Amino acid sequence: MSAATEQMIDIAGLAERLGVSERFVRRLVEERRIPFFKIGRHVRFDLDDVEKWIRESRVEPSRPVSQRGLAMARS
Repeated sequence: MSAATEQMIDIAGLAERLGVSERFVRRLVEERRIPFFKIGRHVRFDLDDVEKWIRESRVEPSRPVSQRGLAMARS
């Protein structure tokens, strides 16, 4: 096995790593929201590509709401 194929995992492996269901990973693939390889009828993910995708998917926190603004929003 080459180093490149050792870095690849299947849907079940990725779901376990991310702590999500296999169904969710399949939806990401169907919507082409995550990088993947199609090898025949098999879907595989390169771990380096997945790590990059995770970093790029990061959402930065918004600035904190002031107490006054929060009180006004509740009114």
